[in-house]
Amino acid sequence: MTERVSEGAAAGLDFAFRHCEALVRAGDPDRYFATLFAPAAYRPHLFALYAFSLTVARVREAASNPMAGEIRLQWWRDALQGEARGDVKANPVAAALEDAIVKRRLGRQPFVDLIDARVFDLYDDPMPRLNDLEGYCGETASSLFRLASLILGDGAEPGGAAAAGHAGVAYGLAGLLRALPWHARSGQVYLPGDILRAHGVTREDIVTGRGGPGLRGACADLRAVARRHLDACAAARPTIAPAARTAFLPLALVPDYLARMEQVSYDPLNSPVEIPRWRRLWRLWRAARAA
Repeated sequence: MTERVSEGAAAGLDFAFRHCEALVRAGDPDRYFATLFAPAAYRPHLFALYAFSLTVARVREAASNPMAGEIRLQWWRDALQGEARGDVKANPVAAALEDAIVKRRLGRQPFVDLIDARVFDLYDDPMPRLNDLEGYCGETASSLFRLASLILGDGAEPGGAAAAGHAGVAYGLAGLLRALPWHARSGQVYLPGDILRAHGVTREDIVTGRGGPGLRGACADLRAVARRHLDACAAARPTIAPAARTAFLPLALVPDYLARMEQVSYDPLNSPVEIPRWRRLWRLWRAARAA
């Protein structure tokens, strides 16, 4: 009987890991391809981490209103803190994440902090200042770089905390600029108010699709900030333990994304910013070799 229970639990966990991998492959291909360069033993837990992040990032589009979104995020807080009702492990992402937290000896508070940061996504509140945007990227994207480093460190201190902070801001800014057309259509504006005001841009210019040269200037300022954080991350690279450097592979794609946005034909509200798959894989392969 015990063996059957054990086999059933193992099968359930295997399904959970495969579910997370499929979720990340479909919804976050950059991190999916980057994870393929990690040692095979660590990939299931990396996919669990990224699937969790993707799930909470999508709460706004999955919920009918902000209050419903708050309830979904609270369920995740309760699940992480052992206070959720029902069988949490019936949720494959929660089951895979719990296994990662226990076996890789991860703290739970960073996950709760990430959930708290995602409350901002549920509403149409403005992002007041650049410092606020950098903080938001730090609590979301930087946290993922740090947690992935801890997974790959396998219990040892992986170093690179400052590098993870800068990596997350650079990666997060690039991602938000790429998603600007989609966010604008849904009424969300992540671009900070101080930079928009400096260029004479209003929220209405963005959500109504007017755009204009001022918006191009604001986006250029944010790209410059992203490049500064890329440089700071590169300077902090020696502090990252070799085993944890694979966690930073997604960052290798940011320069290409920024370069696409610097083309003359780029329209912040209408131009898709993509990299061909072969080029993404090539960039990640080169970064993996260097790591």
